[in-house]
Amino acid sequence: MQFKHPEILYALLLLIIPIIIHLFQLRKFQKVPFTNVQFLKELTIQTRKSSQLKKWLTLLTRMLLLACVIIAFAQPYISNSESFNTKSETVIYLDNSFSMQAKSTNGTLLNKVVQDVIETIDEDERISLFTNDANFYNTTIKTIKNDLIQLKHSPNQLDYESVILKGKEVFSKDESTIKNLVLVSDFQQKENVFSIANDSTAQIKLVQLQPENILNVSIDSVFISKSTIENLELTVQLKNQGEPIETLPVSLFNGEKLIAKSAVNINTEASTIFTIPANTFFNGKITIEDQNLQYDNEFYFNIDQREPINVLAINEADDTFLKKIYTSDEFNYSSTPFNALNYNTIDNQNLIILNELNDIPLSLTTALKAFTNNGGFVLIIPSTKPSLNTYNQLFTNYNLSKLDSISPQEKRVTTIHFSHPLLTNVFDKQIKNFQYPKVNSYYNTTSNSGASILSFEDGVSFLSQSENIYRFSAALNTDNSNFKNSPLIVPVLYNIGKQSLRTPQLYYILGKEHNIDISTKLQQDDILTLVNGEHSVIPLQQTYPNKVTLQTNDYPNFSGIIAVQNKDIFLENLSFNFNRNESKLTYFDLTTIENASVSDSIATTINDIKSATNVNELWKWFVIFALAFLIIEMLILKFLK
Repeated sequence: MQFKHPEILYALLLLIIPIIIHLFQLRKFQKVPFTNVQFLKELTIQTRKSSQLKKWLTLLTRMLLLACVIIAFAQPYISNSESFNTKSETVIYLDNSFSMQAKSTNGTLLNKVVQDVIETIDEDERISLFTNDANFYNTTIKTIKNDLIQLKHSPNQLDYESVILKGKEVFSKDESTIKNLVLVSDFQQKENVFSIANDSTAQIKLVQLQPENILNVSIDSVFISKSTIENLELTVQLKNQGEPIETLPVSLFNGEKLIAKSAVNINTEASTIFTIPANTFFNGKITIEDQNLQYDNEFYFNIDQREPINVLAINEADDTFLKKIYTSDEFNYSSTPFNALNYNTIDNQNLIILNELNDIPLSLTTALKAFTNNGGFVLIIPSTKPSLNTYNQLFTNYNLSKLDSISPQEKRVTTIHFSHPLLTNVFDKQIKNFQYPKVNSYYNTTSNSGASILSFEDGVSFLSQSENIYRFSAALNTDNSNFKNSPLIVPVLYNIGKQSLRTPQLYYILGKEHNIDISTKLQQDDILTLVNGEHSVIPLQQTYPNKVTLQTNDYPNFSGIIAVQNKDIFLENLSFNFNRNESKLTYFDLTTIENASVSDSIATTINDIKSATNVNELWKWFVIFALAFLIIEMLILKFLK
């Protein structure tokens, strides 16, 4: 037991005064004559003994009463730990990611923990609290109560290592304080392994919230599985975590209008197909009915009338194979003999193909450099008899290795670099054995600069890319190669054309960086804006002669369909959806976590922190004891004879 005011205990020395008074109290006895005292002798002895006991008991109760009063004023207490007299700092991380929409016994996990925080922490206690997208530093619950009640779910969750680092940065530099970092989350299991390094500067406390169940159905993706002149087949991919569902309603909307509805039987995965008209504007929304997580019950997409991609082929060889690939439904293909080239048409193109030119004059090299600087792309197919100096002069502008000499040796194209962005989603699986195309001659290069897309059997590039330039290292005419008959030529050349103008996709995933090309020509000082209802924002953008490239990252931060506008002129729509990585409700087992304490209740954790620095005050008990001794004394004086 310890005292807040131990100096008051010196007053206990004053208790010797009543003892002295009791021991040395002098009384004057008066003699009274009495005829016969023999009969009263025994009674007198008994009375004297009873009186002596009463005096000692009265003395004892008075001393105890005074002692309790003195001790009460000294304010005694008992501490719960050795750190009771040390200041404490508390920083709380509150996970508000989408997985916290899971149901608990009292609403969602997020709503429950917010209520517990408000009820457990004293209104005027200073704390710091942060979420995935909001910070409240050195504040009180009273100040941020409304913000916590209105807290919304965030699409982006901080990884736990970043949370710990951020939390430690919030603490003060005072080394004498106890620093408590509390992580409140469901600790959903992601790809990264979760571990906590040993650190003596802060006490880390993990509060893992448990949902009532881990059942969830989500719309995973939407894609066009079949396209005809009149219709598009739209496939909706669904995922289920939990018991099989015999009938799950799936609805398709165009804007606010219900277009179609279907029902699926789903175990773990299922899909359903909707048919919609082609070549029409379609602001689509897919919805399902699920009671657990809500964010993955809607999926947005849109189909706009696409601007054709402008492709210009400058030929000194047959371009029939190019015409078959760059068809009029998606491309605006034009071709011209090299000697009839109109340089004024170059700036209006998205892709220019140099089809086996024997010579590339300096004027064309200069025009192509300006064209690529403005976002255009160039595909070079060399001739069998080129002027290598003029070719190499062009290549040096793009950090491509020079063509050295022609090698009249047959070689097979055996390697497909599946990781190259040009081949993304082209193949269902990596193919190793296929009908290898071949060339009868090819050009040696001075180095392997540039990213290889297709390679010969010895590793030398057959098709490579550097910046906005694609280059074959061999002529493609039928006398030199059978590549035109290979199944590779269509996806390779088609994707080169498609990537020359990044037309908007069906949808984009929020939280990732996207570069989106909008086919338009802006006047000076014109800028594009993203508009959703009454809200608008100007995204990062780069303007080219025939397009504008938008860069989206931090905005938008909500799912839906957003319009791209030039002032009040509508250009097209873009659809955004939340990442589905929060839909799988699997969680870390924190029992194996070291260097941290684990709890399932924020209230328990906060109370533990309080008890580590709190004390049990005992002065009230001593006041009660003093009153009790006072009552005892009164009873002794009244009833003890």
